Amino acid sequence: MFQRYAVKARRVIFFARYEASQYGSPHIETEHLLLGLLQEDRALAKWFPGESSVEAGIRTEIEGLITRRESVSTSAQVPLTEECKRVLNLAVEEADRLGHRDIGTEHVLIALVRVEGSLAAKLLRKRGLRPEAVREQLAKTPGSVRAREPNRGAAATLESFLTGLKWLNSEDLILFFSENAEFIDASGKCWNREEIWKGFETLLAPYAKKNAIHVVEGTLAETRELFVAVVLWKNAPLASEQRAWMHRMIVVLLAGTDAWEILLIQITPVQSA
Repeated sequence: MFQRYAVKARRVIFFARYEASQYGSPHIETEHLLLGLLQEDRALAKWFPGESSVEAGIRTEIEGLITRRESVSTSAQVPLTEECKRVLNLAVEEADRLGHRDIGTEHVLIALVRVEGSLAAKLLRKRGLRPEAVREQLAKTPGSVRAREPNRGAAATLESFLTGLKWLNSEDLILFFSENAEFIDASGKCWNREEIWKGFETLLAPYAKKNAIHVVEGTLAETRELFVAVVLWKNAPLASEQRAWMHRMIVVLLAGTDAWEILLIQITPVQSA
């Protein structure tokens, strides 16, 4: 089903699964898809000019309408509901209607509105969103989803990846890496993309721990094609751990055809004072 889905659209499913697990849902519902969509593609906020924080507003409304259960493990299988499957099929239909090769986040947005009776559709229509308006705008960029996003898209992609490390799912997080990506670990060893995928837990498990926190210290480069950021990671030692640690993570992202992708991650241990 996902062969034609662009990287950003695939990552929506990744975030939707996480949302479902956090709300303790046994299925991925349309509202989880909507939250995942807004988290992955912040540029979609342009369709809601009257709201300063679309994701926060919709999340608050959802939480007032559903019953929140105890969260479940993110490694557990959380299947799509029939409504969500219909959304994904309608997204394909929308791309075909517009003559677009790839299925992007806007196609998923239109599809969510079209599944009448679903919670996501009700929330979107309440905010005045109509499929025709999105289609009209997309029709002006034939053959592609849209032009590359400015640097804020790179920063949002980076933050999505860093947040995603908390549930350490290699099959989903590998989507953030370009085909020729490299990872240089703290010892100086270089890993290619296939090795990154196979050794995901070895490389990134420290950053998935609950007591590990990060802060983006700054950027070293910002262009329409390149984004380089410096991220400082440190842990708050638990009783079972002997010492604190700090790592500096340099992350290089390149603008791909439909999304920003990680080209390089380099880890450097930081000596504590």
